[in-house]
Amino acid sequence: MVLLSPSVGALRHLLEICQSYAVAHGLRYNALKSELMVFKSGSKTYIEIPVVSLCGTPLCRVNKFKYLGHWVTDNLRDDCDIERECRSLSVRCNLLARRFARCTNTVKITLFKAYCQSFYTCSLWTSYTLRAYSDLRVQYNNTFRVLMGLPRRCSASGMFAEAHTDDFYAVMRKRCASMLARLRGSSNGMLNVFVDRWDSPLMYRWVRLHKSPNCIILHTNINF
Repeated sequence: MVLLSPSVGALRHLLEICQSYAVAHGLRYNALKSELMVFKSGSKTYIEIPVVSLCGTPLCRVNKFKYLGHWVTDNLRDDCDIERECRSLSVRCNLLARRFARCTNTVKITLFKAYCQSFYTCSLWTSYTLRAYSDLRVQYNNTFRVLMGLPRRCSASGMFAEAHTDDFYAVMRKRCASMLARLRGSSNGMLNVFVDRWDSPLMYRWVRLHKSPNCIILHTNINF
C-alpha cells in the first residue's frame, strides 16, 4: 500500500486512519518494512522533516523503493528501474542460451519473444539518461545474438528483420501504445484526466517514440 500526501500533517492523518482501521479489523502493520520518501521539486527538497511514525515506530526515510517490481526514486528518474531491467534481461539471456542451445531457431525465437520482450513497467519510463536507455537496447540486441549464435558485430536491424522479430524500438512503441490504449479505455476518471493531457510525461514519451526522425513539429498560437 502507498500513501501520497502534499504535507507531513496530512500524511500523519492518513496513517492515523490506517492504524484505526487495522485495530478495528485485527490487523497489524509492519513498521520495520514501511518506508518514507519525500519527492523532490526539481533539485529542491527538505533536508529535515518532522518524524513520521507508524504504530509508534518512526519510519525510515529512503531515496528509492520498489513498488510492484518497479523502482520509484525521489527525483522521479527511471534510470534505476532501467538498470534493474537490464540486469534481469542479462540473467534471462544466460539461462536461455545455456538450456536451449541445441534447439531449433524457431524455438529460440519463440522463447526470446516470451522471455525477453516483456520489459516490465517500461511504459512508465519518462525521465532517464540516454546512456541507461542505450545500455538496455544493447543488452537486448546482444541477448538475441547470443541465443541465436550470431556474430557480435552483425547488423541488429538485419537480424531482427530476418527472424521476423520486433527490434528494441518496436517493442517500446508497442508497450507504450498498449498502456495508453488501456488508460483511455478505463472507467477510472483520474486515469482519464492524466491520459488526455498533452503536456503529460506519458504523452510526451509516446510522441517521441512514434514520430519520425525527419518529422517537423509546428507549434503555433492563434489568437481570436
